[in-house]
Amino acid sequence: MNALSKLKLVAAHAEKKSPIVLRRAKLTGKITDQIAAAKAATSGDTYASKRVKFVQDSESGERKAVEIATRVKQWWWKAANGKINLAVRYGSKPIELAKGKNAIEVGSMDELVTALGAVRDAVHAGELDAQIEQASGSLRAGFAKKK
Repeated sequence: MNALSKLKLVAAHAEKKSPIVLRRAKLTGKITDQIAAAKAATSGDTYASKRVKFVQDSESGERKAVEIATRVKQWWWKAANGKINLAVRYGSKPIELAKGKNAIEVGSMDELVTALGAVRDAVHAGELDAQIEQASGSLRAGFAKKK
């Protein structure tokens, strides 16, 4: 008797995610890092995002996973009027949130965390899809081969 005959076999295909869903997930993750960095700055701490890097062990020669800290650049700064400005970025490009407006002005760090949460909800709902697509296109154009 064949071992596979005991199992239920089906024709299944892995679901492909659309590029816009992947871009939303990327931006949502970066916004989550900014929220954590803002909360850390409020309490006087520093925040470093963690990622997994694979390195080769020099003694045994085996590859192993090592968690390393990555720097999180702040998307906010203090303006001349004393308010905090927040520019949402996709990669290195700031996103234009409305016609001619690329920043959000808030009064305190607590309001900054609230504003970042609202932006994350807007990205998740798809409200910024056109702006993300435009920023992604200009970012990719920088990596294109020059003829």
